[in-house]
Amino acid sequence: MDYTARYGLEFNPFLKNSKEVLVETQEYKEVLFRLDYLLTTKGFGLLTGSAGRGKTTAVRNWASGLNTSLYKVMYSSLSTLTVNDFYRNLATELGAQPAFCKTDNFKIIQDEINRLVLEKRQTPVIIIDEANYIGNAVLNDLKMLFNFEMDSKDRAVVLLSGLPQLNSTLRLSIHEPFRQRIVMNYNLEGMTKAEGHSYVTAKLNGAGCTQTVFEENALEAILNAANGTPRMINKLFRIYITVIPHKNPKTSSATVSHLIALSLQSDTPVRIHSEYIPAVLHPVLFSCAAD
Repeated sequence: MDYTARYGLEFNPFLKNSKEVLVETQEYKEVLFRLDYLLTTKGFGLLTGSAGRGKTTAVRNWASGLNTSLYKVMYSSLSTLTVNDFYRNLATELGAQPAFCKTDNFKIIQDEINRLVLEKRQTPVIIIDEANYIGNAVLNDLKMLFNFEMDSKDRAVVLLSGLPQLNSTLRLSIHEPFRQRIVMNYNLEGMTKAEGHSYVTAKLNGAGCTQTVFEENALEAILNAANGTPRMINKLFRIYITVIPHKNPKTSSATVSHLIALSLQSDTPVRIHSEYIPAVLHPVLFSCAAD
């Protein structure tokens, strides 16, 4: 029997590419509040958090809800672009023809931002993902790039999103002028245990679940292993509902789910004997564990 039918699910809500079931935790709402504040004040904002904590999801949903007649959203990632490509990409996103020289691109970008703000009455919203890869030179450039009328006006929203070490970089004395211009700085700490319970329940309900899927001790084991990280919760529950043979009398669901959790948290995979897992599901387990 297909596992979705077994649990009365319309789809697997823990799969990355499945229909999204948005769960608005307290921290998610706090992020949206901080982003709205940044939108009002303009200037530089910083959003950090460990991998899988939900930064990209929150920013994507926030940006998609902005009025396109008032805001022009641009997205860039420093993990996939060289420094020069970053400026060329920003010029292109602004609707301009980029140059080859960085100084020329500086002028093009500033001119286009002025045109958007003064002529089209649109506020540029520039989202820089994977900003923990940012170098000292780029940080210094950004400070100058978004300096308008001798630093008396902020005409754009610039959001840097990345891992927590981004804050460590900005604490260097050479970045004191840039750090003083940050008007919003928030770090995602992850979900509490209670929020984790609510998150899983909301995901299942959103997928039309009609069956009891998890024993309480299995749920506790997985939430403990995930440590408040939504991506890890999704990964562990994805394995749980697709791999674990719940009716196998030789082992409890809590025990096997805990073994899988340990396997994903460790550099050395935990061996789960084949007698507990049907052979047809072995590729699924290995695929999930490698994700």
